[in-house]
This record gives sequence, structure tokens and C-alpha cells, in this order.
Amino acid sequence: MKIGLDILGGDYAPKSTILGAIAAQKELSEDQRIVLFGNEQETKQLIAEAGGDPALFDYVHAPDTIGMGEHPTKAITQKPNSSITKGFEALKNKEIDSFASAGNTGAMLVGSMFSVKTIPGVMRPAIAAIVPKLKSGTGLLLDVGANADCKPEMLNQFAILGSLFSEYVYGVSNPKVGLLNIGEEEEKGNLLTTSTYPILKQNTKINFVGNAEGRDLFSDCADVYVCDGYTGNVVLKLAETFYAVTLKKGFKDDFFDRFNYERYGGSPILGVNAPVLIGHGISTPEAIKNMVLLSKDMVESGIIDKIKSAFN
Repeated sequence: MKIGLDILGGDYAPKSTILGAIAAQKELSEDQRIVLFGNEQETKQLIAEAGGDPALFDYVHAPDTIGMGEHPTKAITQKPNSSITKGFEALKNKEIDSFASAGNTGAMLVGSMFSVKTIPGVMRPAIAAIVPKLKSGTGLLLDVGANADCKPEMLNQFAILGSLFSEYVYGVSNPKVGLLNIGEEEEKGNLLTTSTYPILKQNTKINFVGNAEGRDLFSDCADVYVCDGYTGNVVLKLAETFYAVTLKKGFKDDFFDRFNYERYGGSPILGVNAPVLIGHGISTPEAIKNMVLLSKDMVESGIIDKIKSAFN
């Protein structure tokens, strides 16, 4: 197994990404290798300085960086030697089995769709985020930013994508799907949700349990919550704030600790032809490590083949 990692992506790269890669490598088996995309000589030197063994990694020389503020499409096409562009080139050529980066989110989305491309039958890929449940376990929320405006058919596909990920990557049997809405009743909501409800209700590929309100998000109401990317991103940023507020207030609680993004590493782009993960821009070494390990889990689960089968 070859797990691709962008060494230059993120606000604290390359130090943070290198420390995370070293930590992740210690938890991999001998046949699982991390392939680092960045300045090869500099990366090897930094690994050695951090107390790691450069020989334990593979390298692809990619000295250029796509900045957080750069236009995604232009950067992908105009920077062929960037770490993200080289990463997707290797992923397309099957030289690596997955690719992860804490760099420019837009470039990761564009790179996914331009290189490995969308799985046939999938209208639009979605970004999924993990949400902690109050009692135990985690739920999945999608889309959280890839598609600000959605059609009912897209939310129906998000439900299938989220269900498959929840079942095969997180081991949830027959995951429950809820439609994020402003009320429990079937007729509640806006044009998008009222049009989506009957489609989800008729979908035999999912276990649809009805509408879910914002207050249900951290409960056992559902395992997968679907919404448009605009709504999902607002909810995600609000949830992330919970953890920041508890730290500022000096409040220690196990549930709120599970809002810490570091625990989950990255968010998968679901609906493309290979495992792709987007990390938080402020990713720490712990977050990078967990993003690499989630990449491994996605490859081992065969989730891409499961999605292809569902949409065929």
C-alpha cells in the first residue's frame, strides 16, 4: 500500500506534516509506505533532524506550493511541479493508493475531479465531516462545503455515499440516514428539503429515518446527516467553535474534547475514483498522523469499489 501525503500543505508545513508522517509511519505495517510529496532533499533532511529515518519513506520531488489564497483551477494547471498537482498525477497513474493534504481545499477538489475524476453516476462529489455523538461513537455530516447549492437528487446521492462510508470504514451496521431540516414533519423545510424527503423515503439503498433538526446532530437520531454544502459548512464551523470555547473557558469534558479536529485528521472527498482526504489548514502533527491512518483505513475498506458498485 502506498499512502500519498502532501508535505507542503498546511499553515505549519513542512514541520507539522513531517512530524505527523513520522508518527503515522510507526503505526503502519512493513508493506504500507508513506509517499511524501515536496522538496525531496529538504524533506529527507528535516526527517533526519526530527529523529526519523528517511529510508522508511518514499519520495516524489515537488518543490512548488499552491498557496491557500490561490485560484484552485489556475494553480493546478499553472503549477505542474506543485505538491498537490504531483500528488494527483501519481494517484491518477495508480503509483499511490490514496492522497491527503492539509493545503488548498479548492485545489484538492479541482485536482480530484480533473485527475481521478468523479465515479460514473455520481453527480457531484461531497466532503464529509465527522460529528461526535453524545453517548458514544461518531456520526457523519455531508456535504460540508463542496457544493453550496444542491439539487434533491444530489442529496439523495450524498445519503448513499455517507451510508457506505459509515458502514465500511466506521463499521456501522445499517446506518440510519437523517435529512437535516428545521422540523421533524415531512412537509417542513424549504424547497430543497421538501423535494428531497420523498426521494430519500423511496431509496431502498439507505435506511432513511426522516428529518433531523440541528438539536439531533449529536444524538443517536441518525448515523449520517445530509444537507447542502452551504448549510453543512455553517454547521461544521459552529461545531468546531464548541471545542475552542471550552479551551478558552478552561472547561474540561470528554464529549467536547471529541470536537477536536485532530482526532479525525481529515475529511474525505466521497464520490471520486480514489481515496482523497482534505486536512484542516491548521493541522498539527497529531492531525496529520490521523489523516494518514484514515487514508489507510479507506484503502483497506475497499470503499471506492463499494461506491462504484452502488452507482452501477
